[in-house]
Parts: sequence; structure tokens; C-alpha cells
Amino acid sequence: MMSKLYFFLLLSVVSATATLAKTNPTKPSSKFYEVRIYYPTPGKYAEIVDRFRQYTTRIFEKHGMENIGYWTPTDTSRKELIYILAYPSREARDASWKAFGSDPEWKAVVAKTEANGKLVDHVDQIFMTESDFSPKIKTAQKSPARMFELRTYTPAPDKLDALLTRFRDHTMKLFSKHGMTNIGYWITQEKDGGQPKLLYILAHPSETEGKAHFDEFRKDPTWVKAKGESEKNGPLTTKVESVYMTPTDYSPIK
Repeated sequence: MMSKLYFFLLLSVVSATATLAKTNPTKPSSKFYEVRIYYPTPGKYAEIVDRFRQYTTRIFEKHGMENIGYWTPTDTSRKELIYILAYPSREARDASWKAFGSDPEWKAVVAKTEANGKLVDHVDQIFMTESDFSPKIKTAQKSPARMFELRTYTPAPDKLDALLTRFRDHTMKLFSKHGMTNIGYWITQEKDGGQPKLLYILAHPSETEGKAHFDEFRKDPTWVKAKGESEKNGPLTTKVESVYMTPTDYSPIK
């Protein structure tokens, strides 16, 4: 029979382990991420999307870049290609892009595809790392393909930690409760050294259902209470941006 002393010792170990798990969130991935948004030159939208399909994604992989996802906005007035790459580190990122840019194969692709003019007008970049509460980033493909939503939160001054705590303790669970799939959560690295932003991606069955689920979420009494308690000293954000996106046919995540 188990002695009482042994039983209480075992109980203490289990209790201590549970407490440690609560106070020490899962260590985030050490990967370095980059969101890139391509704005094509007028009339070249289809061509830039196709160049990624035929050549670019493969050459990225050749140089150690991990293709996470490729999307186009559902708002057809926004002629953009949005994608995310992952790298082992910032240094690896810089080395990969240097090798990619000087690759003779890539130079030949550019010469071929831009014989009648440049395809890209300009590119926006967002550097970021995983938050400690982000799910493991999985490049899964569902059938039918899902709708994705890229959301960017600009925190109020000195409110980033409070915002992250609210997501960690409340928001993510409530998203799941209301039929939204948490894909990934990242913290941006601002070029000017300013306060980082929270950027994340959700998946929905469709844009219509995504908006309906958000309406349900905002009315949830648990959310109303959590929001109220967390904003006793003022709002946690100054700006929230949302872009609904359709995955391209070659996106690793759908």
C-alpha cells in the first residue's frame, strides 16, 4: 500500500508542477518571421501572383526560407499579395535574401518576367517574433479552403503587456468558443524602435461567418466583463486593423 507520507509527497509534486505550468507559459519558437506585402505596378497583379506560383516560392526554399502562407485580400480594390516567411534567425534571414538576390536562376526569372516592365511597385515589410501564447504555426491545408483574417493591434502607450495578458488569459479561448481558429500570434519589431504591435491571423469558414462570429464574441458576457476589467484605466489599443484574405492556390496554409 502507498504510505500516507508518499501520497502527500506525490500530491505536492503534482500541485507544484501544475502551478509552474500556469506561471510559465510555453516558450515561443525562436524563429524570425516576416510579413511582406507586394503592391504590383498597374496591370501587373496577376503576373506577380503567377511569378510566385511558378518560380519564387521554390527559389525561396532553395535558400532556406520557409513559406508559411500566401494570400490576396477579398477586397478586390486592394491589389496586394500578402505573404509570411519564417527563418531560423534575423541573421539567417539577411543571409538568405542576399543569396536569393544574387542567384543566377532568380536573375533569369526576373529578366524573363519583366521583359515588358517591372511587376512590383513597392514592398512593405513587417518583422516579428512569436508571442508566448501563439499556437504552433502549422501549414495545414483544409478542404474546402478557409478564409483568413489578418488583424493588427496598435497598443495604447505602455499598454502592450496588458493587451497580451488579455489575449493570453481570455481572448484566445473566447475566439475558439465562437468558432474562430487561432493560427498564429506575433509581436512586431518596429523599425523606428517604437512600441511593438500585436499581429495575428484567424481562420474562418467564410468571411460572412467570420464577421458573424466576431459579433457573437463582442456580445459574450465573459468578454464584456474581461474587457471592462482590463480597461478600467483606459483602452488598451488605439487602432485595430483587419484584412480578410483568400489563400492562393500555392499557399502552404489554406
